[in-house]
Amino acid sequence: MRLASIHKLFFVAAFFVVSCNTTYLPHSVQYKDYRITEKQNSNNEINAMLKPYSDSVNKNMNDVIAVAGMVLDKKQPEGTLGNVLTDAMLAMAKANYHTNVDACFVNSGGIRLPSIPAGNITRGKIYELAPFDNIIVLLKINGKVLKEFLNLVAARGGWPCAGISYQIKNKEAVNIMIAGKPLIAEQEYTISVVDYIANGGDDCIMLKSIPQQNNGYLFRDAVIDYFSIINKEGKKVIATIENRVSYAN
Repeated sequence: MRLASIHKLFFVAAFFVVSCNTTYLPHSVQYKDYRITEKQNSNNEINAMLKPYSDSVNKNMNDVIAVAGMVLDKKQPEGTLGNVLTDAMLAMAKANYHTNVDACFVNSGGIRLPSIPAGNITRGKIYELAPFDNIIVLLKINGKVLKEFLNLVAARGGWPCAGISYQIKNKEAVNIMIAGKPLIAEQEYTISVVDYIANGGDDCIMLKSIPQQNNGYLFRDAVIDYFSIINKEGKKVIATIENRVSYAN
């Protein structure tokens, strides 16, 4: 049974049990949002039905998918966590859309953990990091619109990115470089962002009218897939500060 199906059955069963006088305890982690505790009057048959699903979800979330070789931190204007997440998005967007992608961006608000500690990275940790079902989409935009988008991002202190670098000066993006070349206003670029941003979220109105390529590939799944590839290669997840985003003197 796929994890998504397990989730649905687990949550439906959880809802039914809640209606039968059991205790609901909210938690911050999405896959643990429903915890079922028995009361004296609880229905043992329903608890028994629910247990295989809860056990399956918990086991799946405890699977180790990779090992962090260092502490990965979320920082602005640039952090190691943001760099490795955008590396994941860029690599997996290219692989899953079978096309070149010039640059990608992850909004800082979409990264829900301040850091990932060194050591084992479980599937559940990635769900904590990216609890929303955000889909990676591709947009074809010209340099002028991209500059407008980057100015918004710069005014907010900079967002994680890959395939591109820029500096922040007076809350605007300057010295923008894509694939080692200066941004050209008339040139078309392919970028990847999550659908929330492409649909105008976080005030990204300049992107809202641009047609999207959307194959349903979740950002969270891209991170899991990317980390799993690194793990299969016998490597650890690491990242460095590369001045992708910095402040101009």
